[in-house]
Amino acid sequence: MLEPSQIRALLEARHGDPFAALGLHADDSGRLWLRALLPGARAVGVVEAAGGRAVVSLAEREPGFFEASIPRRRKRFDYRLAVQWQDGASGEYADAYAYGPLLAEQDLALLQAGRHPRPYELLGAHAQDGGVRFAVWAPNARRVSVVGSFNGWDGRRHPMRLRHEAGVWEIFVPHAALGDLYKYEIVGADGELLPLKADPYARAAQLRPETASIVAALPAIRSLPADRAEANARRAAISIYEVHAASWRRADGGFPSWDELAASLPAYAAELGFTHLQLLPISEHPFDGSWGYQTLGLYAPSSRFGPPEGFARFVDACHAAGLGLLLDWVPAHFPADPHGLARFDGTALYEYADPREGFHRDWNTLIPNFGRDEVRQYLAGNALYWIERWRVDGLRVDAVASMLYRDYSRPAGEWIPNVQGGRENLEAIALLRRTNELVGEQAPGAITVAEESTSFPGVSAPTSAGGLGFHYKWNMGWMNDTLRYMREDPIHRRWHHDKLTFGLVYAFSENFVLPLSHDEVVHGKGSLLGKMPGDDWQRYANLRAYYGFMWGHPGKKLLFMGQEFAQVSEWNHDTQLPWDLLDDPRHAGVQRLVKDLNRLYREQPALHRLDCEAAGFEWRVADDAEQSVLAWLRKDGQGGQVLVISNFTPVPRSGYRIPVPAGVKSWHEVLNTDSAHYGGSNVGNLDAPLRAVDGTITLNLPPLATLFLLPVAGDGECA
Repeated sequence: MLEPSQIRALLEARHGDPFAALGLHADDSGRLWLRALLPGARAVGVVEAAGGRAVVSLAEREPGFFEASIPRRRKRFDYRLAVQWQDGASGEYADAYAYGPLLAEQDLALLQAGRHPRPYELLGAHAQDGGVRFAVWAPNARRVSVVGSFNGWDGRRHPMRLRHEAGVWEIFVPHAALGDLYKYEIVGADGELLPLKADPYARAAQLRPETASIVAALPAIRSLPADRAEANARRAAISIYEVHAASWRRADGGFPSWDELAASLPAYAAELGFTHLQLLPISEHPFDGSWGYQTLGLYAPSSRFGPPEGFARFVDACHAAGLGLLLDWVPAHFPADPHGLARFDGTALYEYADPREGFHRDWNTLIPNFGRDEVRQYLAGNALYWIERWRVDGLRVDAVASMLYRDYSRPAGEWIPNVQGGRENLEAIALLRRTNELVGEQAPGAITVAEESTSFPGVSAPTSAGGLGFHYKWNMGWMNDTLRYMREDPIHRRWHHDKLTFGLVYAFSENFVLPLSHDEVVHGKGSLLGKMPGDDWQRYANLRAYYGFMWGHPGKKLLFMGQEFAQVSEWNHDTQLPWDLLDDPRHAGVQRLVKDLNRLYREQPALHRLDCEAAGFEWRVADDAEQSVLAWLRKDGQGGQVLVISNFTPVPRSGYRIPVPAGVKSWHEVLNTDSAHYGGSNVGNLDAPLRAVDGTITLNLPPLATLFLLPVAGDGECA
């Protein structure tokens, strides 16, 4: 019989090794004893698993603790516990303490070393035949129990087995099932009982403000369709429609389901000619107002939009519409909510312990301990999880600059230099490189995009060449410079001409995406239309000219939702987009322009094939600051070319001369942002082809407009 002191330890949930005490055990004489800890039970019997024949009734030695020797048996056997509960319910259950160790030693060794490419396959909740296997990393905990809807949230019912080599706790709960709620009850090394913790590897979670994890199926690994890999390539046309799923369309005031979004969003984006959708973070997060950028459930699609399987259908709908899907991914920080990662096992486990490294001053969040192998493994594995389990095309990695520098947004004396005495976070750099290498090795064709706002070298260079290994980088400098220019009254733009030309000095140092993202239309910044100067007509004309300039400029494109139809107000995440604006021809005209820009961008290889290479660009007019005119060629490296001209004053300019390449005799206008079709004044050059004379063409420049010209078919090198 078990010693009374051990029984008390079990009942008080402080036993060091419950698997050594509970379940079926032999004493020194070889006699079998069976012990069960079932608080709330009135009577417990043992029956054979096959046939259900009664074997013995267990005696209740203490309330909730049952024990008896097994008569006439010397060998272990498969049994069930027949339980009558005090509330009158009853049932037969397999015993969680009848199972041996669950995770293989070699897997634990990989987890401990931080080298497992898919840690989510081992940790978390995994439904199996007859129950659920739970495993959680908490190396400094004194005790960990899984609690949930299957055991009355009682931490005494299922204390877990510690696998000391890796600090992993595990248990198989036979009667748990898909859909069950659960958390971990953890006692820290100091004996303190912590707030119940959600599972860092949970694949589903309750809708806020509830915080429990949900047992969910692990999606199968699915490779990207072959056509998607090609569509993500550096020489492909990539035009991204950035979306906050909760506020794109929510007519009834509630969150749309994934199936509702799948029925309309992919078709809308595809109709406008975008090649990719990008969603603001959809991982589970506690606060709506963070837009997902303060996530606590990195492995769980947010329950705001329904169950996870709905997200799988949404991904398929995007691909069926010919769209790639990118997700915003946030490895840079996490909130300190007590049910989350903060002091997960009573210590700074997932975060840096020193606030000079581990506290983010801008967002009041915690910074992951990028120097810890298991934390880097948790994050890199999560990146691969979204790509190969949900078949998304790639990840846009948020706040990379804050990861790269230890002094990011910190005054002198409030940050810790790296081991070399520098300001770079070498540990975060190692994580980013490892993540990009892992994605490249395991999910070829998928892409990663860095939101990085500094001049850190080689962000989109291969790791083999010393780079970070991203496929693309947001060009924040281009965005800031050009928006500052567009805010200027046209009469003053001559003094700021360099803001449009400077970007070409470094345009090919990285593989750039030109982002007009949600960040430019929040926090009092107003809408893009609201940034434009002048009277009402000029504001719309300025925006149309700016879009033309952007689509003609080297670099992939990104536009935040609502800006495709010139949203008037700043974006509000609590309401849907103001779709009624499309009843106004000015807004419908801007939407038609975006559609035609996307069409032209995709149809003309010269506008996208060498987006990231200097050979794809050539200035024709770069220095006409006085008249705020620019002209340049886009080339595809195979003879194709497009001439792009922007006039950023409200003055029409007739007889303007542009030097053109030798060998092309005539050009014709194929898109004019001043067309009446888009709401413009219809000044242009549609009457006849523009013939080159002495190496120049003479044309009419419409006010506040961008033109696209192609060589006339049969009259030059290409059409």
